[in-house]
Amino acid sequence: MAVLACALMMPTITVSQESDFGNWLIYIGNKKLNSKWNIHNEVQYRNYDAVGDLEQLLLRTGIGYNLSENNHNLLLGYGYIFSENYIPQTQEKTDVNEHRIFQQFTSKDQIGIVSLTHRYRFEQRFVEEDFKMRLRYFLAAKFPLIKVEDGQSKLYLSAYNEVFLNTNSTVFDRNRVYGGVGYQLNKQIRIEAGYMNQLFEASSRDQFNLITFINF
Repeated sequence: MAVLACALMMPTITVSQESDFGNWLIYIGNKKLNSKWNIHNEVQYRNYDAVGDLEQLLLRTGIGYNLSENNHNLLLGYGYIFSENYIPQTQEKTDVNEHRIFQQFTSKDQIGIVSLTHRYRFEQRFVEEDFKMRLRYFLAAKFPLIKVEDGQSKLYLSAYNEVFLNTNSTVFDRNRVYGGVGYQLNKQIRIEAGYMNQLFEASSRDQFNLITFINF
């Protein structure tokens, strides 16, 4: 339902397949089992263009354990990634399947009104016949804009940077920079829209991201 809602909320403009501006529809869910354990689930539908030109479908899940209440979480996860990659100098695509195991540690801090999230992730990637490993560091910040009677912010700004490092000789994989605006619908659901730039070793891409977060 969350992914469908995201799709309905997308801008109605379309862009040709030659566009460098893509679109990601993202659902991120978290199910709290008790004070210690949680289940993470995630769906990302990524397009090369605004809509209709699939780049990647990512499905991710995991089981997490809180080392402290709401601030430090360890998680063991699995991801399946289906990609449709363009063959260079052609309009043809080739399918790529990837299975991914990952371990991550997430830490949350509060500095004044700003909420910070640090995430450290180690991935073992089974890409068709190849095996790869990658390290990721993610730093995000939330800035409240409007206060309501209970002291909680409904409207906020969001920003993050994430760097990806390979364990092989080509160490730098990519870097993602994001800025957006979000709205907290209630205690369980918030939505967010923003712009992201991905910097690769020899190129870059721009994305429009629409994200739904749900805590069960």
